[in-house]
Amino acid sequence: MAMAQEARSLQLSRLKNTTSKENDDRLTSNPSYRGACEACLQGKQHKKPFPSGTSWRAKAVLELIHTDVCGPMRTPSHEQNRYFILFIDDYSRMTWVYFMREKSEVFKVFKKFKNLVEKQSGRSIKVLRSDRGKEYNNSEFDKFCEEEGIEHQTTVSYNPQQNGVSERKNRTVMEMARSMLQEKHLPKAFWAEAVYTAVYLLNRCPTKAVQNMTPIEAWSGKKPSAKHLRVFGSICYVHIPTEKRHKLEGRQRKGSSSATAHSQKATESTT
Repeated sequence: MAMAQEARSLQLSRLKNTTSKENDDRLTSNPSYRGACEACLQGKQHKKPFPSGTSWRAKAVLELIHTDVCGPMRTPSHEQNRYFILFIDDYSRMTWVYFMREKSEVFKVFKKFKNLVEKQSGRSIKVLRSDRGKEYNNSEFDKFCEEEGIEHQTTVSYNPQQNGVSERKNRTVMEMARSMLQEKHLPKAFWAEAVYTAVYLLNRCPTKAVQNMTPIEAWSGKKPSAKHLRVFGSICYVHIPTEKRHKLEGRQRKGSSSATAHSQKATESTT
């Protein structure tokens, strides 16, 4: 028994002293060795995980703009829109939202957005990052970016993680919009108002991506006021102008606040 244990210990010791190179040589010299198992690769292959952090951040506004389209929504909005598009400034994380009936409107909306932000900031868009959707990748869009000196970066197909800023923002906006509609039991046709309100609030909330200030403050240099904010879907009373009512009619109409803008916007109650 003791001799058997000694023999086993000797074998283990020899194995430990064998270098990895020698093991490799033995394997490769074996005619039955074929390298990687093709069947295993077919059945078990996964994508490599994307890095959790970003390697580069913009140092000024409009150096990098992220964009993505969300939709179509099954229920159209009150203005018959089924899509919305987000533009996110990488430096400030300021977000803009536009609503569309068709994806084909992306190019027209981008030109409108570009004109707005460049006039407001006095700077020019340097890089635009999007997915490879046809609404972004077409000759008209490419020609415009080339003429305006905008570098258009597109993600690798089927890799939305490369456009992570837009994808995460889309998810956050939709989660907020759904929650607001559910909380106030509003019809799904109010989704555009809920989306607009979500973006408006996110621009005025602290974020880890921007230290010690909100996105709108990082964008404009001015601290936002929260005095005008109201709970989405709250009961409100809309004043009826004299020109639109008769002498004996009431001066107000009951409704619910459905969007937050530079001035409060309310919608007439349908009940």
